Amino acid sequence: MIVTIDGPSAAGKSTAARELARRLGWRYLDSGLTYRAVGWAALETGTGLDDENAARQLMAQTQIALKYRRDEPRVLVNGQDVTELVRTPEISEAASAISRFPFVRKKVVAVQREAGRTKNLVAEGRDMGTVVFPEAEVKFFLHASPEVRAERRLRDWSRMRIQADYASVLAELLNRDNRDTTREASPLRPARDAITIDTSDLTIEQVLEVLLRKTRERCDEADMV
Repeated sequence: MIVTIDGPSAAGKSTAARELARRLGWRYLDSGLTYRAVGWAALETGTGLDDENAARQLMAQTQIALKYRRDEPRVLVNGQDVTELVRTPEISEAASAISRFPFVRKKVVAVQREAGRTKNLVAEGRDMGTVVFPEAEVKFFLHASPEVRAERRLRDWSRMRIQADYASVLAELLNRDNRDTTREASPLRPARDAITIDTSDLTIEQVLEVLLRKTRERCDEADMV
């Protein structure tokens, strides 16, 4: 069984997906991890993020793989575990820029789909319910106001000791939203059968209450629990 949780940056989907997977005892897929691995590879090799030919060459020379340790995802680039190296704003921006190319997304999607072949999975990202797992039994789409998301991102970065200011974070989020929703390949949008949740005024426990209830209802229908 597969549950997808899509939404824009800082809508709360990563925290919700990870905790939902933990409470259900399922595998968790952070799809952004695979794209950030590509962004990391691009920066490491000096690949121009707007250069389509260079991006094709990079993808031809780069193998992305997901491995699991106690159902926690680890991402490898050409055999090197880069999980702890890819969570910076610069790599996130590089990942967003280079992943607009359809051939990049095609290769990464194949890696992501492999994670859901043998185990129950909670997958979060931007196109999990629309492109990667359109057959998923339960689909959610989380969103929140840009202002709330900017405040959340600032708190996250503060914990990571990354310096930033509210105005620049908000501008980056709006730019990312525009890029994600207007790109030709796999634009960010709710799946037609997704349950949409505005998390602006909700705690993580309140969000999880909805996710758990809806997922368990579907499990009961499928006689899984």
